[in-house]
Amino acid sequence: MNAKRQNNRRSGGQVLIKALEVHGVDLAFGIPGESYLAVLDALVDSSVRLIVSRHEGGAAMMADAYGKLTGKCGIAFVTRGPGATNASHGIHIADQDSTPLILFVGQVGRGMVEREAFQEIDYRRMFSSMTKWVAQIDDPARIPEYVSHAFHTALSGRPGPVVLALPEDMLTQMCDVADTGAYRIAGAGPTPEALAELREMLEKARRPFVIAGGGGWDENAGTALAEYAEANRLPVGCSFRCQSLMDNRHPNYAGHVGIGINPKLAERIKSADLLIVIGARLGEMTTGGYTLIDIPRPRQKLVHVHPGAEELGRVYQADLPINASAGAFLNACLELEPVDGSWAEETRVAHQDYLDHRAPTTMPGTLQLGEVVNWLRANLPDETIIANGAGNFAIWMNRFFEYRGFRTQLAPTNGSMGYGLPAAIAAKLVHPERPVVCFAGDGDFQMTGNELATAAQYRLPIVVLIVNNGLYGTIRMHQERAYPGRTIATDLVNPDFVKLAQAHGATGVRVTETKDFPGAFEAAVKSGKLAVIELCIDPEAITPNTTLSEIREAALDRAGKERAHVGK
Repeated sequence: MNAKRQNNRRSGGQVLIKALEVHGVDLAFGIPGESYLAVLDALVDSSVRLIVSRHEGGAAMMADAYGKLTGKCGIAFVTRGPGATNASHGIHIADQDSTPLILFVGQVGRGMVEREAFQEIDYRRMFSSMTKWVAQIDDPARIPEYVSHAFHTALSGRPGPVVLALPEDMLTQMCDVADTGAYRIAGAGPTPEALAELREMLEKARRPFVIAGGGGWDENAGTALAEYAEANRLPVGCSFRCQSLMDNRHPNYAGHVGIGINPKLAERIKSADLLIVIGARLGEMTTGGYTLIDIPRPRQKLVHVHPGAEELGRVYQADLPINASAGAFLNACLELEPVDGSWAEETRVAHQDYLDHRAPTTMPGTLQLGEVVNWLRANLPDETIIANGAGNFAIWMNRFFEYRGFRTQLAPTNGSMGYGLPAAIAAKLVHPERPVVCFAGDGDFQMTGNELATAAQYRLPIVVLIVNNGLYGTIRMHQERAYPGRTIATDLVNPDFVKLAQAHGATGVRVTETKDFPGAFEAAVKSGKLAVIELCIDPEAITPNTTLSEIREAALDRAGKERAHVGK
């Protein structure tokens, strides 16, 4: 007995890494730090592969993208203090995007707590508002327990991030503790009574509409969504940056319920008499600033399906709240007798409206971004993963691209700039056999552009498209609307992106005319290595429908009319 116990003695760092192996972790992201050297040492003998990023925010974003793609917990390691504050960027994304993620943070030694020791932070206070759980492991013998708790918390109900702080001396302390088994998640499902009520509501409806979104989906749930919509001839819209939950070619797909929504789709949602919302929180971006659906009692009858019980009734009072994961709900719905409603023609029209809305528009300048996205839509394989950050540039991809495979879109619903490149890196690591394209703005790219070095280090043949207009475009647009002609802090002096790419050993190309893009993209793919294509567009081209000058003139005209009215 004593010999067996002696053989099982391990450092806290070794116990931790073994716990990750038990729970099926194969990939982690991070930046090394002296606060968790014992963990790094344990990784040397582990099956867990550590991808070293160039910034903790990038590492956390990579972990978020991993969680979205796999449905498993993304794992990130960062050091104390500045490492943790940098990583908070990705934690906020995981929180608002409902992504399962566990962040392990090095911490000062237990004997130094509350002295403001070097880089000390109380992570419970720091992360409490943007995580599902934050804790500090002070006893190495409790590591298996805490890690098991972390996996179950991150993956249960509405998925989300967990943070565990690791005191440096705890990680080096020896202990004798047994490992746990792998986590098992108990998913919520709809009751027979709720399903019967849903079917009754659908039978009485004349203008039903489905909105799908949120976290916790898998490919089977996406397939079930399409089958349920088809069986009941229902139109389906996907919430903000969840466009790839359903094949956009499906005749029941009605479009993107997010920024730049098709006005016809917005009116369709407003005039619906029954909304079946599956997985989406119905946040600000999906509801058009809470204008498409009234608070707290919608005009439409509302069926709200969500895996997190705490989300039901949080903003909207549903006529039928159902605490269930998307997959459990949709699989149960497929067992119901389909409803032969009168809305089949409206569903056909809704899909045609979507097709009409994605026709490229003309914008100022020699490079037409709509035509570029149109070419990508026509030429990229169905399994291509598109990763983007935030900014007006993304409107073109959201509107004109056609997502044909489950989770082929990686984008932050919290509107975080810089997400595209780290997410593309994670995507290529998870799916090395699939094409991966990062679609970024110039300001957006420079938030995490240092991760080009990560892509180069791991020889990841990602194609990075940088839309360069020399502006923080979204903010300039809002400035012109609110304070026409009084712009400040939104002009950018950018580096030479082609030379920047070449400095990383990547292919670098600048495109200024639409006709040159196909050849540049094909050459980038053919090179078989990391490539950057800079797309130079006219700063006036601020959205697919309008220009900066038109926004400014409209704001000045509005202000003039208001002054004249006051004068009277």
